[in-house]
Amino acid sequence: MRAKTGITTACFCALSVFLCAQLELNAQVPPAPSTAPSQPGAAPVQDSTNEVAVAVGKTILIDCAQPIARVSIGLGEIAEASAVSPTEILVNGKAAGETSLIIWDRRGGRQFFNLTVRPSLALSTDNMDAIRRELSLELPGQPLKITSENNMLFLRGTVKDLTSSARAVQIASTGGKVVNLLNVQVPAADPQILLKCRYMSVDRSKEKQLGINVFSTGLGNTLATVGTGQYSPPTVGLPSSGSGASATIGNELQLFTFFPGLNLGATIEALEQRGLVETLAEPNVMAVNKQEASILAGGEYPYPVAQASAGGQSAISIMFKEYGVRLNFIPTITPRGTIRLQVAPEVSALDFTNAIEISGFDVPAITTRKVKTEVELNDGQSFVLGGLLDNTETESFQKIPFIGDIPFIGKFFQSMQRTKTNTELIIIVTPEIIAPIPAGTNPPELKFPEKFLPPNSGIAMNNPDAKTPENTAATPPTTIPIEKLIESMKPETPLVIEGANGQFGSASSSSATTSSAPATPQ
Repeated sequence: MRAKTGITTACFCALSVFLCAQLELNAQVPPAPSTAPSQPGAAPVQDSTNEVAVAVGKTILIDCAQPIARVSIGLGEIAEASAVSPTEILVNGKAAGETSLIIWDRRGGRQFFNLTVRPSLALSTDNMDAIRRELSLELPGQPLKITSENNMLFLRGTVKDLTSSARAVQIASTGGKVVNLLNVQVPAADPQILLKCRYMSVDRSKEKQLGINVFSTGLGNTLATVGTGQYSPPTVGLPSSGSGASATIGNELQLFTFFPGLNLGATIEALEQRGLVETLAEPNVMAVNKQEASILAGGEYPYPVAQASAGGQSAISIMFKEYGVRLNFIPTITPRGTIRLQVAPEVSALDFTNAIEISGFDVPAITTRKVKTEVELNDGQSFVLGGLLDNTETESFQKIPFIGDIPFIGKFFQSMQRTKTNTELIIIVTPEIIAPIPAGTNPPELKFPEKFLPPNSGIAMNNPDAKTPENTAATPPTTIPIEKLIESMKPETPLVIEGANGQFGSASSSSATTSSAPATPQ
C-alpha cells in the first residue's frame, strides 16, 4: 500500500503526506502468496485494523493495493467516503466524532479503519472569540480569561460576586465542559436587622354574686337548712344534754341574721369583684440577614411525667415547660430593598384555675396567644401583627323551689352570679436595618440606683486597648477562591443550650424526652 496526496491545495500537502504515510504503516494488507489462485474460491486475505484521522472540512485520500469492491462508513453525519478510482478512496470530514470505515477488495479481503474526525481549528477559534465577546459584554470591568486544552475550557479571572461567576460559567459552557478557576471579591458584611416588638395586653374581669341560705335550729321542733346553692349552707347540729341545737357557719359571710325567739336564721352572700391585669413587654431582637433569632422573657415551670421502669412500677420524672413572652423571626432583605419577615410572637401565662392533679402534684394549665405569619415592609415601617378583642359574659341563676317563685318575697330566695371578662391584645412590630456602634464610642450603660462595692484590687478587668501585633487582626484579602466563599456562606450549626427542656427525676430514667404539654400517667 502506498500513500500519495489527493489535495491540490498547497497549504494542505504536508498534512496529507503525513496521514498517508501513517496509513501505509498501519493499514497495509499482507500480500497473498504468489501461488495463490486469483479465480473464485481462493483463500481470502487476512483482515486488518487501522487508525485514520481527519479534521472537519478536510479531505484525505486512501490508496489500496488491490482493486476496491465496496466501501462502507458507519455514521454518515460524521464523515463520507467515495471511491474516485479502482484503488483510491476519498474521505471527507463533516462533524466532530468517531466512526468506522470498512473497505472490501475483489480478492475477498477486508480492511477496518477507526475514523476520528477532529474539530476544525478555524471553527474552535471562532467559537472562543464569540465566548470572549459575550463575557466582555455581560460582565464589563471584570477581567476574565478563557483558554482551551484537550476539549476543556479553563475559566480564570476575578468577578464581583457569585451571580457574576454563575453567569460567566453559563456563557463559557456553550463551548464545552468548563473548569471554574475564578476568584471572587470578598463581599461586604451582611446587613443586620433589629426587630422591635411591643406587646400590649389588658385583661379586665367583673363578677357579681348574690345568694341566701335559711336554717332552723328548732322552729316548729324542726332542724333544717335550705339554700340556693350559691355557697355552702350552715351546718345544724342536734341538741345535746343541757343545750339546744347549734348551727356552724363554715364560710366567710357578708350578711348574717338570727332570730333567737324563732330559732330561725339566714346567711346572705352579696359579693362584687373587679380585676385588672395590664401587660407591656418591649423585646428587641437583632439578627443577621436570613438568619433566625429568638427571645424568651418568662420562665419554665416543672411538671411531673410518669414513665415506665423496671419492675412494672411507674417512675415520676420532672419536665419543664417554657412560658412568657416569646419572639421568633427570620428577616430577609429582598432585591427591592424591603424586609420580608417570618415572625411568630407568642404570649403565654400560667393558669391555675384550670390546673390538674397528677400523683399529688398540681400542674397548672397555660393560656397562650400566638401568631405566625409572613409580611413584607420597608425599613422603619410598623404594622399591627395581631389584635385580639375577646369579650365573655357568663350568668347563672338559682332559686329555692316554690319559695323562690313567690312575688317580691321570692327574690330573697334566689341567687345569681354574673361574670364578665374583657381581653385586649395588640402586637406592634417594627423592623429596622442597623449598623453596630462604631469602635471608640462609649456604649449605653444602665443607671444603677446604688453603687457597687469597690473592687479588691486595682487590676483592670479588660484586655489592653493598645494595638499590638498580638491583638491586631490580619488584613482581610480582597479576593478569595469561589469555593471558599461558598463554604463560608453555609449556615452555622444551631446552638445547643443545656438545661432547656431538661429532665430531672428518678435514677430509673435513662434519657430525657421533650414534651409540649403535661402528660397524664397511664
